[in-house]
Amino acid sequence: MPVEFLGIAATNDGSETTPRSSSGAFDKDYTLRLARAHEEHGWDRVLFAYGSGAPEPSAAAAYLASKLDKLQILLAHRPNVSYPTFAAKTFATLDQISDGRLTVHFITGGTDHEQQREGDYLTKDQRYSRTREYIQIVKKAWTSRSAFDHDGEHYHFADFVSDVFPVQQPRPNVSFGGSSPAAYAAGGAEADIFCLWGEPLAETAQQIESVKQAAKDAGRSDAPRIQVAFRPIIAPTEELAWEKAHRTVDRIEARKANGPLSRRHSLTSPENTGSQRLLAVAERGERFDRALWTPTAKATGGAGNSNALVGTPETVAQALLDYYDLGVDILSARGYDLLDDAIDFGRYVIPIVREEVAKRDRVKAA
Repeated sequence: MPVEFLGIAATNDGSETTPRSSSGAFDKDYTLRLARAHEEHGWDRVLFAYGSGAPEPSAAAAYLASKLDKLQILLAHRPNVSYPTFAAKTFATLDQISDGRLTVHFITGGTDHEQQREGDYLTKDQRYSRTREYIQIVKKAWTSRSAFDHDGEHYHFADFVSDVFPVQQPRPNVSFGGSSPAAYAAGGAEADIFCLWGEPLAETAQQIESVKQAAKDAGRSDAPRIQVAFRPIIAPTEELAWEKAHRTVDRIEARKANGPLSRRHSLTSPENTGSQRLLAVAERGERFDRALWTPTAKATGGAGNSNALVGTPETVAQALLDYYDLGVDILSARGYDLLDDAIDFGRYVIPIVREEVAKRDRVKAA
């Protein structure tokens, strides 16, 4: 099966190791330069992430879509910030602007405080219920040429029909993530792509089975594709790669000493199951499988995609292929020096993985 690579569409050059150098959160020149580096070095798509105070991702995505011809867009969206009919029109318009390059990643929200910053006071279980209803409405708005009513738990409207539809038919893909039973149930029922953070192979295999079972329980005959995310740390030799890894954690700790890395995430007691899982793995040990390294996750409180893969490009590529062999066909990667790491990963890791996947496909075909 084909393999795809997802990078990050950051709007400035800041990371856990480096304060942003530009004067604002939205640096147009850097945003375009980073995206162009992904497009020119073999990446398939980039993620426009969402934060309560961050630049609005759909506007940033539209800016890039009008500048680049091939790079696909994964747009993160929180259901609390707009009505689903409005969101469906926004997404359809963006799919038109990008000539059919859009996937939408729906975020339920794992931290009460972060959700409340934009007026969302639902409980986590209520948020999952809302997200499922929201996705169902968006899908219908994308595909229904006739007006329809909706009378649900969270949304009520009458006689809606959109006048703008996606280029992709019947609709763009829906992406979803999480590591709790509620996440498996919602994503298993509604998602085309289910996103996980990088954990050891055994735990990842268990999560994949949970997603498949949730899809089956929802009455689906198929299951979502699986995406897994890592922080690659590569160098020409193993020794240099591990030296770089330890320097990376030192830089994270130095940034923490000067203030919090993020206003969205607790370093010690995260609310979301995914971060709790990453910290639990880190408590068990630093190194797992071929190249998985947990101190980066521990240093950031398991914030988001934070477990590293450390080694030469060949070692990291083989580690990624281990996940591919589990059934992961979308590999997400983001370095700490966003621009240079995107170029290096595209030059030295992606070609190895693609070549090995092609070999596997030829063997299966034979």
